[in-house]
Amino acid sequence: MRETTTALQASLHRLLDSPGVTGVALVDAVTGLTYGVAGDIAEAEDRAEASELAALIAERLGAAGAEGELESVVTTSTKRQQVLFAVARPAGDPLLLTVGLDRDRANVALTLRSLGDRAGEVLA
Repeated sequence: MRETTTALQASLHRLLDSPGVTGVALVDAVTGLTYGVAGDIAEAEDRAEASELAALIAERLGAAGAEGELESVVTTSTKRQQVLFAVARPAGDPLLLTVGLDRDRANVALTLRSLGDRAGEVLA
């Protein structure tokens, strides 16, 4: 039996072309439901936990007087980096791209720019 690749899976796999990206997942920002993954799934963080973290940070920013929507969250360790990137959609709650990075091979600024440029592809 031949496995077919969906447009979503194909777009997630293209994100793996960015230097240092080891895993990526598209997650509902409210429920934590995973729509698709590519690469090393463990590197893309616990998806339900990622949605909870993004909601908590957005809530705290709002309480501190910050205006606008949460755009991204970056966490780092000595070897890994995790990026949560909000993806707005025409209707409904936003989605999150959770991205695992190899810190030695990735440039976070370039990764964030690439995610911003390619976010629309994920929803196409």
